[in-house]
Amino acid sequence: MKQAPFRLEPVLRLRRTEERAAGLAAAAAAREAAEAAARAEQQAQELATRTAPGGVDGRAFIAAMVASTTAAADVSAARALAVAQAEQAELVRVRWTEAAQRTKGLERLRERHVAALQAAAEVAEARVVDDLVTRRHGETRRKEEATWTD
Repeated sequence: MKQAPFRLEPVLRLRRTEERAAGLAAAAAAREAAEAAARAEQQAQELATRTAPGGVDGRAFIAAMVASTTAAADVSAARALAVAQAEQAELVRVRWTEAAQRTKGLERLRERHVAALQAAAEVAEARVVDDLVTRRHGETRRKEEATWTD
């Protein structure tokens, strides 16, 4: 007996593809967020190791302070960027979770479809067996009746 195809199979394949793409995007976003956090931490450590120049004139000291202030602003911007990328990574991960849920729903429908086909096949097989038994019993009964009347 030929099984009926799952009519939503193309949609399920599309959903699986969407889920894979969302998973790859989530992994990339998480990687970018981690790299941004690492860059921010590295810049913060470099800033922390800066020391004020000793024995220099006023212009060199002011230039060093301006450079340190600029570096501090860069660290602040890098940390803000890291936070923004972490938030973005979380949003992308949520989209991946939603895609996985949509895929799972269709997979459950497919499992139900397969289970219904299997149940129908088992019922059909049971009917065939019942018909065989009933037919054999009828033939045996007729033969017995024929031998009683002889």
